[in-house]
Amino acid sequence: MKKIKTVDAVGYVLQHDITQILPGEFKGRAFKKGHIIKEEDIPKLLSLGKDHIYVFELGEVGVHENDAALILGNLGRGENIYTDDEIKEGKINFRAKCDGILKVDSENLLELNMLGEISFATLPNNYPVEEGELIGGSRVIPLVVAKEKMEMAKSLIKTPLLKVVPYKKYRVGIITTGNEVFYGRIQDKFGPVIKSKVGEYNCEVVSHVFSPDDKEKIKHNLMEALESDAELIICTGGMSVDPDDMTPTAIKEIGGELVTYGSPVLPGAMLLIAYKNGKTILGLPGCVMYARRTVFDLVLPRILADERLTFEDIAKYGHGGLCLDCEICHFPHCSFGKGV
Repeated sequence: MKKIKTVDAVGYVLQHDITQILPGEFKGRAFKKGHIIKEEDIPKLLSLGKDHIYVFELGEVGVHENDAALILGNLGRGENIYTDDEIKEGKINFRAKCDGILKVDSENLLELNMLGEISFATLPNNYPVEEGELIGGSRVIPLVVAKEKMEMAKSLIKTPLLKVVPYKKYRVGIITTGNEVFYGRIQDKFGPVIKSKVGEYNCEVVSHVFSPDDKEKIKHNLMEALESDAELIICTGGMSVDPDDMTPTAIKEIGGELVTYGSPVLPGAMLLIAYKNGKTILGLPGCVMYARRTVFDLVLPRILADERLTFEDIAKYGHGGLCLDCEICHFPHCSFGKGV
């Protein structure tokens, strides 16, 4: 690549986009790669600080930033991911093809960025995304990067760094426990919240039954739900450590495979997750009834993406598991649950 004076560049072809920044007004491409420089372009190029233009010469070893972006696109574009049609200023953008959970190979992402001269940025792992949403972007730093560097990148990344796992429309069964609700002493406030939250994902509530604080009756309701067409069973009430809160014991006694009773998330510490007969059983803490965002909002999308959660998955929520209960809630565009 050789450098020539801009005043002598008429007739040459630009080999890269040239960006213009006007604070508070505009930031974007002033000249596009491939543009043939004309006499009238010279004053503007000079005003952009381009006293010289770089021109490629045949036989040069290296990869142009736009060609490198295409390579990075292949390294990042996994299932249910697409890239923008046009590469602008050497950058390629990644977007979601569908609603779902973004999965990021964070270990290999780190290794790729550790190569140097490569920038690859994404939304956090396990981030709930919508169709068309921008989920990542990548570019190389120099205008021309060494071919060897891009070969190293291709050798490092064997499978794409990004994918989106789509949600399934689960059939949901709700079991509400508690003498106070069962005997009509107070109105059920939990059910409407659960129905609203699962409804955001187009899930169908196929049953909603009420049970007193009676372990055997709770067990009976659980077994009925397991034998029904419900794929996700949500239990509300009876989840504290009080002696008369029977839901965790009932779930254990029907043979549920207990993943966790407790989570490092606030609000949501008393979460229970279990599996039986290939179905997920959730025991929700009381905070779900009144707090705007809780552990339920973190685990529900992953469950609906058909992910079988482990104790380690839940333990990882401790990093980022504190909700600040902001006056104006911006979830999921905030720090809550983003440490995983």
